[in-house]
Amino acid sequence: MSVAAADTIRNQVMWNRLNSIVEEQAQALMRASFSPAVREGGDLAAGIFDLRGRMVAQAVTGTPGHVNTMAAAVPHFLRAIPAATMRPGDAFITNDPWIASGHLHDVTIVTPAYYRGSLVGYFAALVHIIDVGGRGMGPDARQVFEEGICLPIMHLVREGAINDDLMRILRANTREPLQVEGDILAIAGAGEEGVRGLVGMMAEFGIDGLEPLSDYVVEHSKAAMLRAIARLRPGTYRNEMTVDGYDTPVRLVAATTVGAEGITVDFTGSSDAVPQGINVVFHYTLAYTVYGIKCMVAPGVPNNHGSMQPFAIVAPEGCILNCVRPAPVAARHIVGHALPDVVLGCLHQAMPEGGAPAESSMMWNPYLRGERWFDGSRRAWEAFYFNSGGMGARPGIDGLSATAFPSGIRGIPVEAAEAVAPVMIWRKELRPDSAGAGQFRGGFGQVVEIGSATDGAFEFQAMFDRVDNAARGRDGGGDGMTGTVRLRSGATLRAKGLQTVPAGDRLVLEVPGGGGFGDPGRRDPSQVAADIEDGLLTPGRARLDYGTEG
Repeated sequence: MSVAAADTIRNQVMWNRLNSIVEEQAQALMRASFSPAVREGGDLAAGIFDLRGRMVAQAVTGTPGHVNTMAAAVPHFLRAIPAATMRPGDAFITNDPWIASGHLHDVTIVTPAYYRGSLVGYFAALVHIIDVGGRGMGPDARQVFEEGICLPIMHLVREGAINDDLMRILRANTREPLQVEGDILAIAGAGEEGVRGLVGMMAEFGIDGLEPLSDYVVEHSKAAMLRAIARLRPGTYRNEMTVDGYDTPVRLVAATTVGAEGITVDFTGSSDAVPQGINVVFHYTLAYTVYGIKCMVAPGVPNNHGSMQPFAIVAPEGCILNCVRPAPVAARHIVGHALPDVVLGCLHQAMPEGGAPAESSMMWNPYLRGERWFDGSRRAWEAFYFNSGGMGARPGIDGLSATAFPSGIRGIPVEAAEAVAPVMIWRKELRPDSAGAGQFRGGFGQVVEIGSATDGAFEFQAMFDRVDNAARGRDGGGDGMTGTVRLRSGATLRAKGLQTVPAGDRLVLEVPGGGGFGDPGRRDPSQVAADIEDGLLTPGRARLDYGTEG
């Protein structure tokens, strides 16, 4: 075996080890977390960065919105805190939306890694914490200052000692101090776990630094991405989508240019920023746009600094996809999660044989709020969990039902949601007829019914879309069913904003379905019959969409 071949194998083995280390970091974070969103849903990101702040590897567990904003955030930390001033045992924190993940509820922590007394890299991790004060997570604020406490980049841990003043401030500004403190300490602990893994690896392989390995990872990932891009048809492809917005529709416009050096997505022409908290900071726009490209072009290429280099994202300052401080941004995911579908609509035209899935519905995450007796006094509580709609159908296969695309969040079990708040989930089932018809049908949404465990009233923040604008089908496929928000007693509620569920009543969410792909007339009749038998398709809808009752 040649020296070059041996070096390649060695680098690949070390690269795989880095992937294992960051996944162990993520799993440690989940096991230590206090909140169901992190512990059960995997609403997090974890990764390792070289001395230049380049993301070398990311954990499989996590969301693209968190992973890719984390990749953009770490260089901000390195500019704010010079490496020469860092010490072993340090950890740094921020939740600034314009530096990190786009809203105040996401906390990013960076931990420097030392080996034999020298700084060799950084571990970063990010989670969504339950509450940061203010109005809470919802779209009603008019400025980011109303949405909670903002932490500039600062020390969370200094040479092993927790910044107790910072933790006291955080506990005083949240409705759920135990969960918030527990999750923040879990992130810090996971960073230490990553450092331990890296030190062991470096000792095992006899290396003194990460830079040669990170150069190898970045160069090979970039080359692999460029080879994948070369399979596309060069040119500029356009697509647009309308989503519900807060009280007026929001238009998302994209021009995607494919060239030899990479892909540029330009969102010029999209709606301006709005007064409510559905605006998107540029990091979050970049995160989900890049994810949409990668899903279509090169899903098998590892996600890191190198594989993201061939992408350029443009969004004019002041538009809803590049809002300016102090715009409200708490519910930025409502618009941000639509971006992969916008990009997929462009790339469907660039692929030699098409191939992009139909549009998907979105996550519906109600933030629930109330008061309960705790330790002899009435205390505020806050809780939320994920409800996913149907994915769009793909060429050759039906869409996945009740699946969180593009976030990749796992469903939170009913029991876990009920364990942290005085609520009861009376119903959680797939929603019949919600999938868009097609040769390959979309995924089904779901129906969720939530009530108070004490029969008292409670409030909820609605952050739901695709109530007025359905997930569109592709290549002749039908649109998915739109969603509805209502009380069990019958009253229709708004899809966005803080509202009350009266005592004795229940909140009912009918989550949208995904779009279908291809002519419904070409669907296998046995598949139609199977959906009817499973109770997912009513005979009347089957006759309307497919010309048969099974």
